[in-house]
Amino acid sequence: MNHSEFFWEKGYLHLPGIFSIQEVEALTEDLVWMMESWAENTPGWSGPWRKAYMDAETDSRSKLIAMHDLQYYSSNWLQAVLKPKLVSVIAELIGPAVELHHSTMHIKPPQAGHPFPMHQDWAFYKHEDSRYIDALVHLDDTCHDNGEIRFLEGSHKTGPLEHIIQFPDGQPCTPHLPTTDYSLADTVPVPAKRGDVVLFNINTVHGSYINVTESARKLVRVGYRNPENKQTAGQSAGRPGLLVHGTRVRKNGDELFSTNGPKPISVEETFAVG
Repeated sequence: MNHSEFFWEKGYLHLPGIFSIQEVEALTEDLVWMMESWAENTPGWSGPWRKAYMDAETDSRSKLIAMHDLQYYSSNWLQAVLKPKLVSVIAELIGPAVELHHSTMHIKPPQAGHPFPMHQDWAFYKHEDSRYIDALVHLDDTCHDNGEIRFLEGSHKTGPLEHIIQFPDGQPCTPHLPTTDYSLADTVPVPAKRGDVVLFNINTVHGSYINVTESARKLVRVGYRNPENKQTAGQSAGRPGLLVHGTRVRKNGDELFSTNGPKPISVEETFAVG
């Protein structure tokens, strides 16, 4: 089974050795600097799912260090999201044209590093079709103990699913799937090494366990899409993406990109962090 067949059958793909150890060390150095200078240390995703994943004491300690669009802060990370060895594979899957949508830091701190409930990334940045791939750039080896990525194989084939977006009292929470219907126990773990990249489809259901080790688990998610796949809501909606492979085909009615910045987006489109 080749790359494309495996990806579209399973919903994910593990790419070993995309970045060299020297590249990983430079990316890690810049990541640590951003963690100290720019990133936010937060309690992480909200929602009733937390009671199913963590006891009260762990919940009170669980943290997530995150920020968006690392390529705006580091030239090394700009080169990373443009990496031909990575982008060429993504072009085979959803191309020929590929557009960068965003990048997001996901750091699970030691001992109580934030778990992730089962969800689709579609819920955070909704698009019209499935020609969207998230790439997890690994700066640390991952395993069960530090919360490697886990997938519900083939789940992308069902398309977008309805997510829980409110607490029982009606207050908004981070989108996630019902814990009674979607369990991490049913997922396939995909541990990876430093320098590896794990790809998955925007509709692939996934999650991860808490980091219980003495070291942080450092990942960066990079989102890529076919430029014809239009976004309808969510993170980074309304802004043009950098074309990283191929050329942008002009359709009837397409205008040149504005020099005045993207259109404003609503609070409803931005309330959650992906």
